[in-house]
Amino acid sequence: KLCEGILNILEKDTKTSCQVACLEALRILSRDKKVLVPVTTKRNMQILMGLAKLDPVEDPLERVSEFPVIVEALKCLCNIIFNSAVAQKLSLELNLAAMLCNLLEKCKDQQLVNDIKCFDLRLLFLLSLLHTDIRSQLRQELQGVQVLTQALESSLSVRWTEEYKAAEDRDRPPLSLQETDCAIEALKALFNVTLDSWNVHSKNESHQFRYMAAILRHCLLTTGPTEDKTEELH
Repeated sequence: KLCEGILNILEKDTKTSCQVACLEALRILSRDKKVLVPVTTKRNMQILMGLAKLDPVEDPLERVSEFPVIVEALKCLCNIIFNSAVAQKLSLELNLAAMLCNLLEKCKDQQLVNDIKCFDLRLLFLLSLLHTDIRSQLRQELQGVQVLTQALESSLSVRWTEEYKAAEDRDRPPLSLQETDCAIEALKALFNVTLDSWNVHSKNESHQFRYMAAILRHCLLTTGPTEDKTEELH
């Protein structure tokens, strides 16, 4: 009942501070699988997706005041999908992976969106891990390898000297914690999406995997903010 009450409030046009507080409470509650039964309905998933800006609209993310709401809604979806097989099935029906790829596009060249990007990538990782049909959809329909490789490239701030050769700057400062976390989530999702990709058939696929290999090499030469984070990144 508490979860239903929170979602009823979130469905209304409430203040940002109220939305964030409700989502934080829901995120904590959603760690309990028993609590998730009333939450995992199509309507409730759509409420959270709307708050996370997971929609087909191409409008850029402009209202910085909404960013904490987007992040908390994505965190809630991560917990719900991780803990609920029903939510995993609904994700395919609601085309969640496509909406996440669209949100990643909106994050391009945007300031202050690293948290949004990180939890978007974490949700893509979870979906590609837990649902084989979504993994196939990402690879075949949504150009997931390209989308995730570009997200990794952006997180690592790769500069190119040749088509498949990234610039090596040994005096470059370490990545920030947010950049490192984004890169790690992109790598995890990429692993899932490329898991069954040992046979590369097309010229475009060959280019994509050579491009990805160059970024992965650059990643191995990159350091994070701490020794532990660097080890996790590598």
